[in-house]
Amino acid sequence: MKYIKIIAVLTIATTTLFSCRKGDHKADGYGNFEATEITVSAESNGKLLSFSIEEGQQLKKEDFVGFIDTITLTLKRQQLVISKSVIGSKYRGVLSQINVLKAQLKIADINKKRTEKLLKDNAGTQKQLDDIIGQMNVIKQQIRSIETQNATVINELKSIDIQLKLIENKIEKSKIINPINGTVLVKYAEPNEIASFAKPLYKIADLSTMRLRVYISETQLYLIKINQEVTVKIDDNEAMKNYKGIITWVSSEAEFTPKIIQTKEERVALVYAAKIDVVNDGSLKIGMPAEMWLSEEN
Repeated sequence: MKYIKIIAVLTIATTTLFSCRKGDHKADGYGNFEATEITVSAESNGKLLSFSIEEGQQLKKEDFVGFIDTITLTLKRQQLVISKSVIGSKYRGVLSQINVLKAQLKIADINKKRTEKLLKDNAGTQKQLDDIIGQMNVIKQQIRSIETQNATVINELKSIDIQLKLIENKIEKSKIINPINGTVLVKYAEPNEIASFAKPLYKIADLSTMRLRVYISETQLYLIKINQEVTVKIDDNEAMKNYKGIITWVSSEAEFTPKIIQTKEERVALVYAAKIDVVNDGSLKIGMPAEMWLSEEN
């Protein structure tokens, strides 16, 4: 009878221990969700005349969200346009002088050929030919002198064109254009504030697909690979909510477990980081903790 009681007790203990182990499932990896956050900054200086965004707002790539005062730049551009017009008039005047001198040179060349012919027929004199050649040399010297002046004028026009392009570029950068599809996370500025170059205006991230960074032990490393489908779980009331995830990256170097892992023993272990892309249904948030399961066990 005594032996029967002992066997019964051992049987119950063994069954209880087995049941506990079977139900004591642990995830294959733990981590937090993250997203690629972009801080949009001012690219010019001036008053923020318009800035129509709010935190939580959905924006599309290339959306116009505001602009910085461009009055000073516009006035500078008008000044440069007037200067270009004045210098352009000077350039056209120089070209006109060159054309007149070239016409005179052409006439002198005709007279030179005529005089050379007369000289061969003993109907002209050497002095007449020398005078014409001297006149041609003077005209050529005048043309060279004016062409030198013209080169300076051309350089001035090129300089103004470059300045105009710089002004146009600054005016274009005064427009605040949203760089990606995403959700506004933080708004740093308000309309009528003074913006300066590189001052943050807002932060945006694409939350349509979240990235879970998890840490796995070396013994689990052989179980995962790029493009592998896994189960991602988050807390949802009293149960766990499941998502399908795709492994997109696995670290090639081991590192110490970050402090977000709960137990001290796990924190001092060497682990490998992995990234898992998960399509967001609106429930996933940046920094939210989650678990990775290589199987769909609950």
